[in-house]
Amino acid sequence: MEKILDIMESIANEKNLELKDIKETVKFTLVKTAKKVYGEKYEYEAVIDEKEKSLTLFQKVLVIANDDNRAEDKENYITIKEAKEIDPLVEVNDELRYELSLDNLGRTAAATLSKELEFYIQRLVEQQIFEKYKQKIGKSVYGPVTSVDEEENTYIEIDEIRCVLSRKNRIKGEKFKVNNVVKSAIKKVYIDKISKRINVELSRTTPKFLEALLELEVPEIKDGHVLIKRCARIPGERAKVALSSVSTNIDAVGATVGTKGIRISAVSKELKGESIDCIEYSSIPEIFIARALAPAVVSSVIVKPEKKDDKQIATVTLLSDQKSKAIGKGGINIRLASMLTGYEIELIEQEKVSTDKESKAIPDINALKALFGDN
Repeated sequence: MEKILDIMESIANEKNLELKDIKETVKFTLVKTAKKVYGEKYEYEAVIDEKEKSLTLFQKVLVIANDDNRAEDKENYITIKEAKEIDPLVEVNDELRYELSLDNLGRTAAATLSKELEFYIQRLVEQQIFEKYKQKIGKSVYGPVTSVDEEENTYIEIDEIRCVLSRKNRIKGEKFKVNNVVKSAIKKVYIDKISKRINVELSRTTPKFLEALLELEVPEIKDGHVLIKRCARIPGERAKVALSSVSTNIDAVGATVGTKGIRISAVSKELKGESIDCIEYSSIPEIFIARALAPAVVSSVIVKPEKKDDKQIATVTLLSDQKSKAIGKGGINIRLASMLTGYEIELIEQEKVSTDKESKAIPDINALKALFGDN
């Protein structure tokens, strides 16, 4: 096959694939076709001549000793005596190759080769798409709605693939129509075991979607100057985001909220009015828990060694008038604080506070800040 390399380069450019992958695919399919035409019992090798830009098919035979019992298998083995007549320099365990004319393959073989090549190149394209979307998990994407089925699964076209936004991954009350442009985050990418098709699952409820929206809206987050350390959501209702700055010159919370709250308001609007609390992250659990319970002001935090539901327990004491703020409407504030920090939070009103001197109680959060700094 003369100038086959030119054809491969053309295919690689057209399909946006790596030339080396196309080369390996062509060689693999040619060997597979040869086995179908000439027989599975033979060994073959396809070789590409880069200089001549040609492709050659060889049958391979292994050189064995004269007394080797495999000598009867003439298709795959040749004795050293016979091999020496062809090449005097050959040794036992070397391979001899016989060129097979590709022109003699016939129409049936050519059709088979074409079909096999088309099949495997399509698999390469699909693998490339699969890897592309796997790398985008957690990232924000958008596209038009193409259809909505009876189960309210919303199908969205993202570039070259149709993705699905199921009802469970939508914010409560959301409904989309055909041609609506919908923004969401890629939650999961997998290949269906039966159809072998690539499935991309989208979500508007995952915390990753909130993080992706913040990255789009806040330049300091996109540039890496402000880090999202933790994020917790009750979709459509409220969320808490813990932020950290890599520089003392940047106020992480202020930069994220924006002047007059313009940045955080834009994100909230996309999430159907979801209220977003931005707090400064701390590596000190007691301070982090206290901040996570905002707008409540707490008096002390004790992190206990015991666990409840696989979460370490933190006992928080606060004045009676702060308890309802800490809990929030329907318990939403304390739930989010627990989700954000990873601790099971127990509230105790001020008059019931323990005086255990061996505990890690923090009588004054401001004193802690002065001792450890704001981090």
